[in-house]
Amino acid sequence: MIKLRNKLEYDLPADDPRTKLIKAKIKKEKNQPDALIQILHTAQNIYGYLPMNAIGFITKELKLPPSRVFGAVTFYHFFSLKPNGEHTCLVCTGTACYVKGAQGIMDKIQEQYGICDGEVTEDEQLGLQVARCLGACGLAPAVVIDDKVYPKVQAEDIQGLIEGKIGVKK
Repeated sequence: MIKLRNKLEYDLPADDPRTKLIKAKIKKEKNQPDALIQILHTAQNIYGYLPMNAIGFITKELKLPPSRVFGAVTFYHFFSLKPNGEHTCLVCTGTACYVKGAQGIMDKIQEQYGICDGEVTEDEQLGLQVARCLGACGLAPAVVIDDKVYPKVQAEDIQGLIEGKIGVKK
């Protein structure tokens, strides 16, 4: 659940180089139909997630209602309101993936790494996310590790896959 403060902060530090990068992206994209998504991607790439003050700043600069910006942020699985781990494991839980074992994969990750959806390991090396559907049903169950899709993953293989691909061990 997202907890919003009574008042959204609408400013970023003017002397922060990250602010300048976001302002430049806004200036370049603000008249494009997909400006919001592109600017949110830029902010997330800069910070590693979308901090509330960055969302407020984007809301103000694009003259959009906060509900529209938060709607986009919470609709798309690739945006995060919390810091992510250095590496990300995304498990598809769409119908085909769920039927073919996605829950077992999630259970194994929780057992081995002590994290659930939206959480990060204590050493901040691995973050776990769930997608409602990746649109790759023929690959079920599908897992994405650091932007690479792995098809037909089995629960008993997930730890070896994570350790082999990104070196995170438990």
